[in-house]
Parts: sequence; C-alpha cells; structure tokens
Amino acid sequence: MPACPTCASTHTVKNGRIHNGKQRFKCHGCGRQFVEQPTQKVIDQATRNLIDRLLLERISLAGIARAVQVSEQWLQSYVNEKYAGVPRSVQVTPKKKGKLTMQCDELWSFVDNKGNKQWVWLALDADTREIVGVYIGNRDETAAWKLWDSLPPVYRQCAVAYTDFWAAYAAVFPSKRHQAVGKETGQTSYIERFNNTLRQRVSRLVRKTLSFSKSLENHIGAIWYFIHHYNASLLL
Repeated sequence: MPACPTCASTHTVKNGRIHNGKQRFKCHGCGRQFVEQPTQKVIDQATRNLIDRLLLERISLAGIARAVQVSEQWLQSYVNEKYAGVPRSVQVTPKKKGKLTMQCDELWSFVDNKGNKQWVWLALDADTREIVGVYIGNRDETAAWKLWDSLPPVYRQCAVAYTDFWAAYAAVFPSKRHQAVGKETGQTSYIERFNNTLRQRVSRLVRKTLSFSKSLENHIGAIWYFIHHYNASLLL
C-alpha cells in the first residue's frame, strides 16, 4: 500500500474510488484520504454554467456530480459558496401605489430530520405572479412578521392579502386589507400552484426524498436561488 502523503504512514487501506474511477486510499494513522499521483482537474466555465442550471431542477447533488463528472466534494464546496452569495431579499419589478393583490401561504419542509421543521412563508402578486415576500423558519406570529417585513414597501402600504385561516396572518396583516379564505374560493390558487412548482423543481422539498437538506444555510440558499430564477423568468 502507498504511504500517506500527510504522515508518511504505510498503514493505509483501499477506500473506494473517486469520481473518475481512480483508487482512493485511507490512512489509519491520521485519517487522510488520498489518491496516488493526483491530477488537479480544472472545472471549466461551461461545466459550472451547466451545474447552475441543474441546481434549478429536481436532481440531487450526487446525481449532478455523476452527470457532469465532478467529485461530490468539489460540488458541495461549489454549492456552499453559491448559496451563501444568493441575495435574501426579493427582486421584483417596480410598482406604483394603487390596487395590488397578494396571495400568501406556508410550505412545510425540514432540515436534517423531520423534527426540524422549516416553514417556507411566501407572498405572491396575483397579477404579475411574482414572488414578493419570503421567509423561512418557524410557523408562528414572529415568522408572519418576518414575511411582512420581507415585502417591498408598496405592498405593505397598498396590497390586499388573501391567506388561509392561520391565525398569525390576522395578527400581523392590516385587518382592512386582509381576507382569510378557503381553498374553494380560488383566491389562493396561484400561490398553492407555486408551492407545487417548488416541490417539483427543488429536490430538497420533495415530501419523500433522499435529497433533503443537512444544512439550514444551504436549504435557505437553494430556495432563494430558485425564487430569483423564477421571478427573472417572468420577465422573458
């Protein structure tokens, strides 16, 4: 067996193969994993652009790594950096003060295990279909305030909001511009349809999945990444 490049120990064992099939070894002394005569693979911009597009589809990171032939370790580092840089505020077309209508709803999700619930609060402009408010966290009155704070000022000043009967909305939204309605009215149909789109496109949100998030930061980043893409696509 080859010697460990870190501690020079020869007490090493085979430990599977890397993405290109090359033998990987592990050192029992220091735990280092390595390959013999490693060659650094430069990931070109075309591959990175392809990865950016695949992150918008319901594909696990392991599936993306296999499809584009990069290592899962490199891909995870790339994704960590990308999601950390995603803006956490909505980017929508400017609106004038006047009649605006929103639909709001909450989407259940989790991080690491189903006991760690992370609710995705969303507000959608019923006319333009843009997502105009987002918050990810608990399902309580504080979270409803966070959703309210995430709205552009013109929506806080003018918009009429249609929601379900969750009490937190009534505690936060101005009573004269808040309507709690049932699904049968159709007044929340657009946001409910968007929730389904999220589950279809973001693998972390599929109800029964092996692609669930293990990092809250990446969970939030992935959702924001798709929302920015979705809003931008409405302008095309």
